[in-house]
Amino acid sequence: MLEKLAQIEKNYEDLTAQISSPEIMSDMKTYAKTMKQHRSLEEIVEKYREVKKMNEALAGAKEILELSDDAEMSEMAQMEIAEIEEKLPKAEEELKFLLIPKDPNDEKNVIIEIRAGTGGDEATLFAAEVLRMYARYAERQGWKFETLDVSDTGVGGIKEASVVIEGDKVYSKMRYESGVHRVQRVPATETAGRIHTSAITVAVLPEAEEVDVQINQNDLRIDTFCSSGPGGQSVNTTYSAVRLTHLPTGVVVSMQDEKSQIKNREKAMRVLRARLQELEEQKQHDLQSAERKSQVGSGDRSEKIRTYNFKENRVSDHRIGLTVYQLDLVMEGALDEFINALTTHYQTEKLKAEAVTV
Repeated sequence: MLEKLAQIEKNYEDLTAQISSPEIMSDMKTYAKTMKQHRSLEEIVEKYREVKKMNEALAGAKEILELSDDAEMSEMAQMEIAEIEEKLPKAEEELKFLLIPKDPNDEKNVIIEIRAGTGGDEATLFAAEVLRMYARYAERQGWKFETLDVSDTGVGGIKEASVVIEGDKVYSKMRYESGVHRVQRVPATETAGRIHTSAITVAVLPEAEEVDVQINQNDLRIDTFCSSGPGGQSVNTTYSAVRLTHLPTGVVVSMQDEKSQIKNREKAMRVLRARLQELEEQKQHDLQSAERKSQVGSGDRSEKIRTYNFKENRVSDHRIGLTVYQLDLVMEGALDEFINALTTHYQTEKLKAEAVTV
């Protein structure tokens, strides 16, 4: 591992020199590519240098303790040794996590699709609340949150919605939100005060660029129709809504949020590319061994991942057994505790899997 880290550091230093060279700076495409490679190594190199510095300081303090006859110097050395030995294991563990092969989608923006499931109106109301929760979380992260399409119910809920979130490492943080989210509470229409259980599904798709997914125009059927629901005077008067059907796979995407047919088509293409990439990645995932699947987890969206119990102000993530009694804050976008814990859990599982395959 030390040889690998030393080589990574050398590559980083070479890239640092290249970034400053006039030749690279004059070619924007090459410069952008070099900068991206540089950034991808920066966190690993910084942590590696931190660990090296701590090990050097530890060795120096131990040498002082062994050779010095000065009681005060020995005491200071002992204190330094204790402090470093307390911090070093955590830093080394963090460095191991950084060496885990990155998912190529980690840096990508995401398209999130939310759909109301079982529970009637209560499910649609909860779907709207979860959509708002992700909007608040994106705001806390400094990300851009844009609605692509929303199907309203007229009672404050949504049947389904598609949104895109753009920012730094969005997919790496949002990827584990895919799955069934269950809500337990007393609906406003419930006169007997009984708790009802409803569910919604969330799909988090890494946004695919045109270079990632090539779509042959001959494979598309494009239908236009009048939009329906809220939307102003243009509703039901112009053929602005768009439905794209990808004939080879049967994937269908409809978009009617914009008054412009061109804008609806652009949005629909973004969603279509993301869904087609997900299909391809799922095929690759299915080819993996059952043993590796059990080690890293399937991440299947059909799994019930989380329960929101309003009466107890409780949120429980069933994958990692984490429960917090701050549902009110979670619904305002305070998702960091869950997202950080899930990231650590799956990184640990991947680290174990890497050890098994070595």
